[in-house]
Amino acid sequence: MAALVSLFSHQTRRRLAILVAPSSRSRASFSCSSSYYPRAFATDPTDSSFMVAFSSPVIESKPLQPAARADTAPLSTSFSLHVLNDVLVSLPRSQFLPSSSLFDSSHYTKTRLDWRSASMIAFWMVNFGLVGVISNEQEPCLAEQDSKELLLKPSSFKQSLVDELQAACEVDRVVLDPEERYNHAKSWNSYYKVDTTPDAIVYPKSTEEVVAIVKICERYKVPIIPFGGNTSIEGHLASPRGGVSIDMNLMKGIKELHIKDMDVVVEPGIGWIELNEFLKPFGLFFPLDPGPGASIGGMCATRCSGSLAVRYGTMRDNVISLKVVLASGDVVKTASRARKSAAGYDLTRLIIGSGGTLGVITEVTLRLQKIPEASVVSLCGKASRFLGGIMVKQASDFLCRNLKVAMCNFPSVKDAADVAIATMHSGIQVSRVELLDEVQIKAINLANGKHYPEQPTLMFELIGTEAYSLEQALQVKKIAEEHHASDFVFADTAKEKEDLWKMRKEALWACTTLRPEAEFMVTDVCVPLSRLAECIYTSKVLLDASPLICTIVSHAGDGNFHTIILLDPQSEEELKEAHRLADEMVKIALAMEGTCTGEHGVGVGKLKFLEEELGQEALMTMGKIKRTLDPNNIMNPGKTVPPEFCY
Repeated sequence: MAALVSLFSHQTRRRLAILVAPSSRSRASFSCSSSYYPRAFATDPTDSSFMVAFSSPVIESKPLQPAARADTAPLSTSFSLHVLNDVLVSLPRSQFLPSSSLFDSSHYTKTRLDWRSASMIAFWMVNFGLVGVISNEQEPCLAEQDSKELLLKPSSFKQSLVDELQAACEVDRVVLDPEERYNHAKSWNSYYKVDTTPDAIVYPKSTEEVVAIVKICERYKVPIIPFGGNTSIEGHLASPRGGVSIDMNLMKGIKELHIKDMDVVVEPGIGWIELNEFLKPFGLFFPLDPGPGASIGGMCATRCSGSLAVRYGTMRDNVISLKVVLASGDVVKTASRARKSAAGYDLTRLIIGSGGTLGVITEVTLRLQKIPEASVVSLCGKASRFLGGIMVKQASDFLCRNLKVAMCNFPSVKDAADVAIATMHSGIQVSRVELLDEVQIKAINLANGKHYPEQPTLMFELIGTEAYSLEQALQVKKIAEEHHASDFVFADTAKEKEDLWKMRKEALWACTTLRPEAEFMVTDVCVPLSRLAECIYTSKVLLDASPLICTIVSHAGDGNFHTIILLDPQSEEELKEAHRLADEMVKIALAMEGTCTGEHGVGVGKLKFLEEELGQEALMTMGKIKRTLDPNNIMNPGKTVPPEFCY
C-alpha cells in the first residue's frame, strides 16, 4: 500500500505531501515527521525505487527587507519551479516521467526514484519553499510501524523550562516530537549512530529570540546544539547530554545587499545555493561551494570550502563579520564591514570553525565576487532565465569560449596529483582542479550513463579572455603529457561544461550505484601541496587493499582530498574496517605535516587526533577560551576541543 508522508515547512507553515508506494516485491517502512529533511521518511531502503507524487506545488515568495543605504539594490526574491526541476533532473539513478517539465500545468506529477533521490527531492522541495497540500489519505503513524531505531529516551525536561521556551517563541515552534528529535541528532549523510537525542527543538525567527533561548538554557544549565543545513560529516549534531537543538531554518533572510561594496548581510539559515540564485541577476556570487544543502551558518561553524577554494579561499577568507550570541546571552558583533581591520583580536576567525562551541551565529556578512563572464555562460541555461533572456546567443558563444574546461586521464593517481602540483607551481591561474580516482569515475559512468575511461582523472577550469584561457589550457596540456596523460579533451559547449561540473558535484550520490544498499563514511585530510601526490598514493594503496569499496575525490589545487567509504553500518566488521581506514588516512596525513580535516570540521570524529596535530599547549589555550566564553559548558559540549582540555 502507498504511504502518505508529510513534511512540515516551518518557514511557510504548510505541509508537503509525498505519496510513497514501495514495490510489491518488498516491504518498506516509513516514518512520519514534522521535520523537513530526508531521513525522516525513507528509513528502510529495502527497494530500489519508490513512486513519489507531489500534490499542488506552490511558490512561496518572501519579500526581503531593503538595506538602509540609497545605493543598495532593493531586495525581493522568489524561486521558480525550474530551479527545482534542474535539481531533480541532476539526481543520479532517477528516471523521470514525463521527460519534459516535472511540474506540468496540472500540478501533479508521478516519477520513479531511488530512495536517496526521493530524500533529496523532499529536501529541495522545502528548501526552495515549494510545498504541497495534504490529501485526505491517512498519514502513517509511528506507532504502527517497525520503528525500533526510533525508540528514544523520553524527554526529561522540566515543564517549567518548556513553558519558558514556549513563552520565548510561539508554542508550535518548540517541538518535543521523538522523531523530529531523532532527526536533529544525526546529519542525513553521517555514519554516526544516534544513541541520545536533544530533548527539544526550537525554531527561532530572530536574534532576539535566540538570546532568550540561550539565556533560558544557561539558567537551567541545559546544552545547546545549533542546527543548520543538516549536512555536517563528523558528528557535529550529536547530543550526548540531551539539550535543546536550535534549528536556524526560519532565519533565512537576506538583510542587506551592498552592490558597490560587493558584500551581503544574511541570516545563518540560508543555503549557499539559494543565496547564489538570488545574487545571480546582480552579476555577483558567493564563491564557496560545499555539498548541496549546506547553510551559511553551518559553513561558518565548520570552516568549509569546496572546489573553488583554490581560487577564492575558504570560509575564513570570505566572511567579513559575524553576529554571535554567547552562552551568557550577550550579542557580539565581531567586526565592521570594512574589508580589512587591525582593530583588536580577530573574533570573526575565532568563531569560524568553532562548531557551535562558543556561541550561536545569527548574522553573517559575506564577501562577494563578480561572476566571471565565462562562468555566467557555463550556466547560461539557468542564468538567461533569471535575466529575462538579455544574453543573446552571439554573446553567449563568445563568452563560452573564454571558459576552458578540460579533462585528462592518467595511469595512476600519483601521476594525476603530480600534474595538479606542477600546474600550481607553474603559476597558471586555475579556478578549479579536481582529481577523481578510477573507482569514482566508474560510479559517475554508472550514475550518468557515460563512458569515460575508468582511470584516475583530472578536471581543470580556467577563466579569462579567449586568448588567455586557450594559452593557459595548452600549458596545462603540455604539463599533463609530461606525466603520461591521455585523452586530453576540452568541453566545447556550455552544456558540456555544466554537465561535467554537475557530475563532479554529485560524486557522492553517484557512489550509490556501486553498492545501493550501503551508507557512506566520508572523511577528508589535507597536506602541504608538495606532499599531496605521496599522500594520495599511500592512501590509495591502503584503500585498494580493503574489502570495502572506497573512492577518492580531491581538491587537488590546495592539497585536500576526500575518501568515500561504502559500508553497511549494521555490520560491526565493516564499521570497524571503515574506521580503521579513516584513522590510517589521518595518520598518513599527519606524518606529512598535514591536518586531520581540511574542510569538514572536527566535530567528535576528529577529536582524538588534535593533540598529535596541534600539541597540548594549543589545546590548553583553546580550553581556556572555551571556559571563559562558556563556563557552564552548554554550547555544543564535547565537540571541536577535547573536553579534558576544557573542564
